[in-house]
Amino acid sequence: MLALTHDDLLTPGERFALELLVDLSAVLRCEGEGDVVRVRAVGESGISSWSELRAGNWGIDASDGEVRVARSLLRVVLDVAGAEVEQRSSAADRFGRVPSGETGAVRASVDREPVVSLVARTLAAAVRAAAGRRVTRFVDPWPNGRRWAVSLTHDLDVVEWWPAFTALRLAELLRHGEIARLTRVAAAAVASTGRPVVWRAIAALLAEEKRHGVRSTWFVLCDRPTITTARAGDLTYRPDSAQARRIFEALRAAGHEIGLHGSFATSDDHARFGAQRALAHAITGVEPAGVRQHYLRMRAATTPRGMAAAGFAYDSTYGFADRNGFRLGTADVVPLWDAERQQPVGLDEAPFVWMDRALSKYQHVEEPRVWIDDALALAERCRLAEGLWVGVWHPNLTTALGFPDAPQAYARLVGELARGDAHVAPLGELVAWRRARRSLRARLANGGERVQLLGTGSQRATEFTIRDADGRIDHAAHSE
Repeated sequence: MLALTHDDLLTPGERFALELLVDLSAVLRCEGEGDVVRVRAVGESGISSWSELRAGNWGIDASDGEVRVARSLLRVVLDVAGAEVEQRSSAADRFGRVPSGETGAVRASVDREPVVSLVARTLAAAVRAAAGRRVTRFVDPWPNGRRWAVSLTHDLDVVEWWPAFTALRLAELLRHGEIARLTRVAAAAVASTGRPVVWRAIAALLAEEKRHGVRSTWFVLCDRPTITTARAGDLTYRPDSAQARRIFEALRAAGHEIGLHGSFATSDDHARFGAQRALAHAITGVEPAGVRQHYLRMRAATTPRGMAAAGFAYDSTYGFADRNGFRLGTADVVPLWDAERQQPVGLDEAPFVWMDRALSKYQHVEEPRVWIDDALALAERCRLAEGLWVGVWHPNLTTALGFPDAPQAYARLVGELARGDAHVAPLGELVAWRRARRSLRARLANGGERVQLLGTGSQRATEFTIRDADGRIDHAAHSE
């Protein structure tokens, strides 16, 4: 176990970064007295590069009973995982998004690895090295003794008027010079005239997930569409239409999670979050716990405040539109930071790591097999970091809508991930579990001979696996 020693000189942001690293390390924290490892920040509050920190064991040093963390490390962790760099940026692309090049991860060229999660693992190793004979306990990073986790998510952008989306996709394929693919799409679209193309695609996707025992998270648009919103690619279907209701019923019946896909307006008009969440609840019968912005349209400095005010437990917007990787440097669930107010937002973030359209739309990679190769490569990095892989697959990716071979590619992705050793679950369940793990504390009882768990929140103590420094399960650890 460990205890944090907060220096009064630390800024609120540095304290946030230190707390974040301890949370990601999965070292059980101690409350009260006891001979445990102490962790404290040291040095000046300067700026170092990730390469310099990597060369110096990330600025983490262990001695007998103490682990020292360089304040310069906390600064770069805050820039990336706290998104301070992009919150300070005034740049925006045509969709009102902070460009990838303005993020801390891309600026530091660490966007393809979960550097902050790797730093946390180094911190855990330092605690082991500093512990000696002291009582040290670790919490398994994910439920059921699993060492990493997976969550498959879907953004429901298309329900009605599917031929219009096919026409847009045909134009895109023409620009990319994909004539053979364009021909296949056109033929499939003509053959599908008058048929429920979107529903068939979703039904096939749900059947594939059911075959592997996978429950996923679906972010749905929930406001009244207009000609203007439809032309902008924003609100494109009526959430109370018969087609939409059919989809929502199927999701609920199969045990999938329904979240809100926030419309463009919510990025600035935060009152719309509450209205759209209420409408989603009224139509689906589910009060969404999570939100992801449509087109990832979000003002990093302010939009999360509106999400928190509307009562969402988590967001999953932080990811790249034009590439795949780790925007916040983490493969995990993390609390969001408000750079202007210098305090936590009060909202968890489950950043996605991979999205299908990041490759096909922005990098002109039209072969679905390549998309899946990239998804699995990033999943392996999450596994090595004992983290969480979150992927985005759009359910409209089917031949008649412009994406030949995509359904077969998704079947491969689901199969590979489900057959692995990850804990696979909807985002809402993983976020709730991780929030409870973050609050988990312990104290030494019986003169330091037994570990007593505290603060398990809504989770039962038995839902957490506690291990000693040698990896043995501590069956005696229990809540008071």
